[in-house]
Amino acid sequence: MTDVRIATGLLIAGIAAAVIGCAPAPAGPPATPSETLAPLVQEALPNVPGKTFTSATVTFPPGARAVPHRHGDAFVYAYVLEGAVRSQVEGGPTRTYGQGENWTEQPGAHHVATENVSPTAPAKLLVVFVSTTGAELKVDDPHR
Repeated sequence: MTDVRIATGLLIAGIAAAVIGCAPAPAGPPATPSETLAPLVQEALPNVPGKTFTSATVTFPPGARAVPHRHGDAFVYAYVLEGAVRSQVEGGPTRTYGQGENWTEQPGAHHVATENVSPTAPAKLLVVFVSTTGAELKVDDPHR
């Protein structure tokens, strides 16, 4: 009797796995991958009261893009460590930056586009922020 129960349990588990594996994908467009930020250093600037220096690596998986955003009142410096990233700050041209290239963003700038141009290789940036101590470093635009 125990053998029958085990066999029945395995059969039910197998059927459930087959049904789940064949389930249709959720409706709507596939999710676009996004970037990940890994902080490296965060330190108050001793000669500039109320300001903090933060550095981080930002990794974009293949085809990933960031949501349009702002960096508050932070001054931003970005350096491409690997891959290529297309970037646009509102009012400026869209530009693709490759490994070894860099750009800056002024305080309050609206970063309307940032994306990895490769569908197969990751891209990685070193990003440096000089911000008001305690302020958020990235604020995504509200969803529309």
